[in-house]
Amino acid sequence: MKITVKDGTEIYYKDWGTGQPIVFHHGWPLSGDDWDTQMMFFVQKGYRVIAHDRRGHGRSTQVSEGHNMDTYAADVAELTAHLDLKDAIHIGHSTGGGEVIRYVAKYGKDRVVKAVLISAVTPIMIQSESNPDGVPLAVLDGIREQTANNRPQFFADFTMPFYGYNREGVTPHQGIRDNWWRQGMMGGVKAHYEGIKAFSETDFTEDLKSVEIPVLVLHGEDDQVVPYGITGPKSAELLKNGKLISYPGFPHGMPTTEAETINADLLAFIES
Repeated sequence: MKITVKDGTEIYYKDWGTGQPIVFHHGWPLSGDDWDTQMMFFVQKGYRVIAHDRRGHGRSTQVSEGHNMDTYAADVAELTAHLDLKDAIHIGHSTGGGEVIRYVAKYGKDRVVKAVLISAVTPIMIQSESNPDGVPLAVLDGIREQTANNRPQFFADFTMPFYGYNREGVTPHQGIRDNWWRQGMMGGVKAHYEGIKAFSETDFTEDLKSVEIPVLVLHGEDDQVVPYGITGPKSAELLKNGKLISYPGFPHGMPTTEAETINADLLAFIES
């Protein structure tokens, strides 16, 4: 299904089941399909599950403009208003975690009861004087250059650190790698290129401070994409009603590789 938001962009979404709604927000450069394991788990538990493809990603329109966190959040606000979601839980992975907290802070007051940030880019990723341990601009520029000019091979290679498949003793699953690549290549290169700035340079500090609902922060301690030390604990500290669970050895893509553990912790939080 699709909705057309105010600037004419079509946003694709899946909407399965009935009951309390759970909305899933995917990471860069993927699509709503990255949540298959969670969607199946929660629809079978009696929840209504919704996942959209961010503008420029997956099956949504490959538009030229709007690849920034404010527009991402506004698109979600239009979708949730269209579906008239109430008492919703919003769960975001990586870039999707930033999208969740920006949406909840700006638009979610009467619609959202809980939120979850998984391997999220919050509060801010890029290195600066105020964030000296952040990711250097040179690293992000390298990701930009490879995305713009070498996307098919770069995306294939990126799956190794994403899932921790480059660690000793870890067996890579080719199907998982192929599915990541498939999702990435469905999206538009301009959206992916500009999305790097959105996920790395957006400061979510004030969003985190302003949110009063319960927020669960889940982060793998061996995250090679969004480093644990500069994100998970700092986000939990800024939240009024935050809870942090960290996982020794878990990678950035832990909702897929460690789905049994993550799903159980999500369910416990949702039902608490």
